[in-house]
Amino acid sequence: MTLNQLKAFVEAQRLGSFTAAARSLDIAQASASELVRRLEAELDAELFVRGSRTLTLTAAGQELLPYAQEAVAAADSGVRAVHSLGSLGGGTATFGVLRNADYYLLANLVQMFHARYPAVRVRLVGQNSAETASAVAAGDLEAGLVVLPIDDEGLAVTPLLRDEVRYVSADEERTREPVTIEALAAAPLVLYDAHYGWKDPTRRQLAERAQLAGVGIDPLIELEHVEAALKLAAAGVGDTIASRAVIASPTFPAGLHTAPFADPLYDTIALVRRRGHPLSRATRELARLAEDTLRELRGGLLD
Repeated sequence: MTLNQLKAFVEAQRLGSFTAAARSLDIAQASASELVRRLEAELDAELFVRGSRTLTLTAAGQELLPYAQEAVAAADSGVRAVHSLGSLGGGTATFGVLRNADYYLLANLVQMFHARYPAVRVRLVGQNSAETASAVAAGDLEAGLVVLPIDDEGLAVTPLLRDEVRYVSADEERTREPVTIEALAAAPLVLYDAHYGWKDPTRRQLAERAQLAGVGIDPLIELEHVEAALKLAAAGVGDTIASRAVIASPTFPAGLHTAPFADPLYDTIALVRRRGHPLSRATRELARLAEDTLRELRGGLLD
């Protein structure tokens, strides 16, 4: 079984004829047919139903197709990876970042990258970590930064930085002592990341703790952005949570007080990529710049 045979099989299935497959592969029509015939002889099974105007897979062909597609895609990725080693004179870097990326000094990431590699196109997507992990696993993004925990099936995960999450309130009395999960469950809460809710990694940690303690967390208000939650907290509407990176920012509202959790809570920021799939050089370099930026924060306020 050869890669060319698999390519001819995959293209014939995709395009519906050996003629179209040959045109796509830039070979003679007879060559495409012969490649598939040899593959059938090796497998001792017919892969297509002949005789109609459009090729149709047999049961054996249907069984082989996903494996053939995976093999061809892996080979193509390998070729692109090797070709990209020469230079960063082009290509596209696709990368997911945290929705709160600005708080981690990542605001200038694209500017830094573009200054070094002006010919490389950049697709930088900021979204919830659960969505970033799903996009990387599906191949829609090559890599990304997430907050753990995530569903990591098929992903390689590299932790980079740990940032403490604290309780935030306009009522100083509520922040005099470390906050228990029971106290959190009883408080009027304004929580962000409403779209992903308890799939959000930070809220997921809180939900697991509440479950173990036998209590439930029922927010008074849910909205999308941490900035909006902090404004409502400053107005005394309810209490919220925020990481130390957010608390240390110049935009953190005056009049708010913070306290640690009795069982300290942390956001662990990690780099994720698909396991077994090498990154293009452009995305690998963008990931390296992001890692370097985060690691510079170690030993300081966040570690």
